[in-house]
Amino acid sequence: MTTTMTTTEPPVSRSRLEINLIRLLEETQQMANGNKTKDWKYEKWLEDRRLVVLYGSQTGTAQEVAERIGREAQRYFFLATVAAMDDYPLEDFVRSGLVVFVASTTGQGDDPDNMRGFFKSLWARRKNRQLLSQLNFGVIGLGDSSYQKFNYAAKRLNNLLLFLGGQPLQKIGLGDDQHDLGPDFVVDSWLKGWWAKVMELYPLPEGLRPIDKALLPMSKYRVKFVDDNSVGKDPHERYVYSPEEEASQVNPCMARLTVNKRVTAPDHFQDVRLIEFDVNQIKKRHMPGDVLMVQPQNLVEHVEEFLNVLGLDPERKFYLEQNDPNTPLPPLSVLPRPCTMRECVTNYLDIQAIPKRFFFELLAFFTKDETEKEKFEEFASSEGQQDLFDYCNRPKRSIMEVLADFPHTNKNIPFDYLFDLVPPIRPRPYSIASSSLMLPGKAQLLIAVVNYKTILKRPRLGLCTNWLARQSTGALVPVWVKPGTLTFPPPSEDAPPVIMIGPGTGCAPFRSYLQERVAAGCHENLVMIFGCRNRTKDHFFREEWEGLEAEGKLRLYCAFSRDQEDKIYVQHIMRENADTLWDLMGNKQALVYFAGNAKRVPIDVYEALTYICEKGRAQGPQDAETYMKKDLEKRYQTETWA
Repeated sequence: MTTTMTTTEPPVSRSRLEINLIRLLEETQQMANGNKTKDWKYEKWLEDRRLVVLYGSQTGTAQEVAERIGREAQRYFFLATVAAMDDYPLEDFVRSGLVVFVASTTGQGDDPDNMRGFFKSLWARRKNRQLLSQLNFGVIGLGDSSYQKFNYAAKRLNNLLLFLGGQPLQKIGLGDDQHDLGPDFVVDSWLKGWWAKVMELYPLPEGLRPIDKALLPMSKYRVKFVDDNSVGKDPHERYVYSPEEEASQVNPCMARLTVNKRVTAPDHFQDVRLIEFDVNQIKKRHMPGDVLMVQPQNLVEHVEEFLNVLGLDPERKFYLEQNDPNTPLPPLSVLPRPCTMRECVTNYLDIQAIPKRFFFELLAFFTKDETEKEKFEEFASSEGQQDLFDYCNRPKRSIMEVLADFPHTNKNIPFDYLFDLVPPIRPRPYSIASSSLMLPGKAQLLIAVVNYKTILKRPRLGLCTNWLARQSTGALVPVWVKPGTLTFPPPSEDAPPVIMIGPGTGCAPFRSYLQERVAAGCHENLVMIFGCRNRTKDHFFREEWEGLEAEGKLRLYCAFSRDQEDKIYVQHIMRENADTLWDLMGNKQALVYFAGNAKRVPIDVYEALTYICEKGRAQGPQDAETYMKKDLEKRYQTETWA
């Protein structure tokens, strides 16, 4: 039998603003009764306590930390605005007095997509060394110390803020995924010090204390259910693409899927697909290096399971309303108005996401079982992070599976708070693997369908890749184009040589560039170094590239790691052809590109490039490392993913 969640909050719950104002009013009354500062205006006092929290986040972790800071700010009576760096107007930032930055590092030291514009704009104003002289700031970096450029994005941002005259309230905090307790080991202690420094600058009036953590925070949104009396009275809005405007996350093009073809052998362990979309309705022509953003949906069987676990009525309709003017409503492209619960779970809630710490902190408010409450509080504590990692992160246990594990809690969650517990489904970026010059109006992707096992019985399925793999030709998929991290020189007869290193699906952006150059009739000095397991099982675009090689339009090197006893990877092929590659790199100033998995391969490729420089220059390893840093790195670009 289906039950429906109630929107009634536990009695202890009040909105943050309400809690703040009540406490402030009580304090004001006490002061007045004590004949102290009767004219004290709490509204003006609150107005002066503004904090801006800006994040650069690729996978959502930095955003989660930023939202945590925003919640903690309310406890200290600050009006907090939390936003992605690129979404916050630079002129407003320049006038800000108190700002916290949370910046993750992606790939090999790259900025997340949603902070690149902000950093570029700020960098353009670096001539004014006093631009941020009024700013008190702090920076938290989230990175992985196994990478060479550990927390590079945060360090670079911190240095720029200092250069422009900003005053750090605290030394930069460098969170590390490699720590046993993850980045929270640094974040927890950093925030403790941060709030201590901030409260010295912005002390509370005598007798006023920070809001107790035991009070339930305000939900992100308010839910208004559609009942029989409101049918026909409330507005009905459905998404319609506006082709005259630029396609984007709030205005995605509903592109028709025209090809969905497996390109690996039937007996190969990995299902890799070539997927093609008709993108004629997107105004701007995509360029080599661009990515196609795809807004996926949850799989049907996962949606049904989630609705059942929480006891939701799938056809019940509701509207979302803002609780905070700084928190926009989800776009119509994912949540129509009104929306059914089934539509909400299908299109918006990322029920396959791995739950974070705040998830359990919030669940502790809703359970009626003391044993479950103790477990939630343990997972939400600093001391419980290793247990949380072992329960959630190591086996990749999803939000849906966690809620199923706690039967005394899962049907007690107020529906309003579901949007705080479960993050939205994020769009996925895929390098476009085709040229709009060669294939006008088409955008092709090369995607590996994610399906693997952990200690859990059920296989782990990548949300977007499995959803795409199931789509039939003719299906409409929300997409838009964004610039990627790789920038290629335009086709011309005098373009420098280009060396492209793309193992596996990392070859996708290079196919786009090769097609662009061939279509433009400029195909000199193009080198492709491709790697896969077997020549006959996962050699992508084999006929196409071997044809170009036969025509003299491409120099192709391939590494097949499993076709012989000793494994051969792209870095081995590079070393074997060091003389040829050095002629292009050292004598002809070739541009070098790498795209692929972000773990070990980029390091191996970098070391192979260093070896080529050492062999070509013949002046020893130190000279080669110096040449890499001062010369080749300026001509070397990478695009990597976890």
